[in-house]
Amino acid sequence: MKKQHKKWIAVCLTVLLFCGLAACKKEETAFVYASGDYTRINPAMDEHGEINLLLFDGLTAHNGKNEVVPGLAKEWEFDEEACTYTFHLAEGVTWHDGKPLTAEDVKFTIEAIQNPENGSENAPNYEDVKEITVIDEQTISFRLSAPNVAFLDYMTMAVLPKHLLEGEDMQTSEFFRHPVGTGPYKLASWDEGQAITLERNESYFKGAANLERIVFKIVPDDTARALQMQSGELDLALLTPKDTERFRGKEGYQVYEMKTSDYRGILFNFGHDYWQKNKDLIPAICYALDRQAMVDAVLLGQGIPAYGPLQRNRYNNEDVEQYSYNPQRAREVLEDAGCKKEADGFYYRDGERIGFTISVGAGDQVRLELAQIASWQLNEVGIEASVDIPAVVDWSGQMAYLIGWGSPFDADDHTYKVFGTNKGANYSSYSNAEVDQALSEARQSDDPTIRKEAYDRFQEELANDPAFAFLCYVDADYVAAEGLQGISEETIMGHHGVGIFWNVTEWILEK
Repeated sequence: MKKQHKKWIAVCLTVLLFCGLAACKKEETAFVYASGDYTRINPAMDEHGEINLLLFDGLTAHNGKNEVVPGLAKEWEFDEEACTYTFHLAEGVTWHDGKPLTAEDVKFTIEAIQNPENGSENAPNYEDVKEITVIDEQTISFRLSAPNVAFLDYMTMAVLPKHLLEGEDMQTSEFFRHPVGTGPYKLASWDEGQAITLERNESYFKGAANLERIVFKIVPDDTARALQMQSGELDLALLTPKDTERFRGKEGYQVYEMKTSDYRGILFNFGHDYWQKNKDLIPAICYALDRQAMVDAVLLGQGIPAYGPLQRNRYNNEDVEQYSYNPQRAREVLEDAGCKKEADGFYYRDGERIGFTISVGAGDQVRLELAQIASWQLNEVGIEASVDIPAVVDWSGQMAYLIGWGSPFDADDHTYKVFGTNKGANYSSYSNAEVDQALSEARQSDDPTIRKEAYDRFQEELANDPAFAFLCYVDADYVAAEGLQGISEETIMGHHGVGIFWNVTEWILEK
């Protein structure tokens, strides 16, 4: 009896030990990524959010070459005469709460974005959509008022659940703190300001992902990310070029140098009185900036000098005025405009010193250093420029901002809605009728020759009448734990380096 009792104890201990080891092993599969902070997860209203790709799906998706491929829609047709796209949904797709996805969800999502009362910065992408028809639960059509060659790119937009959002405020609904999607991962927990934990969607219609859990650890500060990567708290982080250097060739780490379409520039707020009086001085600002020095000093060569928004796009026009560094030309522009240099070394016009403040978002070391170098260079030619890091960005009240944009997809993306008059992402209040016309013509033709001519005119006019002082394209340096496999190194990343998660379901992490 005693022997049998001891035997059962041994068996129990073995089982407990096995279960404990299994639990440890499962915990080891948790993948930790250094993320910026989120106040909400709302892909319909907000342009950015790399977590969106894990929680939601669009009708279409992008592959590693940034080409459009099937997503929730298994196939589609385009009726050129009727200017109508018809999408056929994949079978058996369910929301994370188990409810089936239907065409009504798709219609609800796009109409919510179109609704001007919701204030979506994505609305310009769908302003050509004039009629949405639900043919049946698995089929939906979109009739456009004019062709939009980028439409299939824009249908990568995350589809939202009508049954959970109908009647809700699309800006303030609690849904966006407890999102439910169709994606490969679903929300497990959200510790505000600390971490967002995702767990694998075992019922994902394309097959369950390899990684069981993904933790978006909130680490908005660049320096803190590097330190936590070094201490082993993170498995992947987008680091500054300077911080990346300490990981090159170091055992236990992999460094991925990835090209991007992500540029930085000084946005001028044309709603501000200062630029209404001094807009003609912006070319002097552009000539005063030594962009190569910025690339060398801040990016350590991980990028290129910028002169426009399409330099890494097939429609780039390299023949436009590039405002190459020319401090003497900057002074000539100032003096031709009636500005005079006084004894303090700064230019004045009508008794007022020429100068402005560049605002920079907190925690972004690269932007801060770019702004500081720009400020120094501008002061050298006699333009007083200072740098400010506001607690909250005042888009309407600030003078200038160190902005970033750039898309690896169709040229319409991050041009039409960024530079078009009164468009959703035009934070500079920039308005130029010739720019508007060229961008409209470019999106309405699928003929590369016609589009090239239209984008050439757009870039020429943007150079003649700058909305930004373009600085540089910032390549993405990702540092990963050695055991991470599956990252697609050749994929061109987008703004903020977004895009690395396009094939996250295939990733494997060995710890």
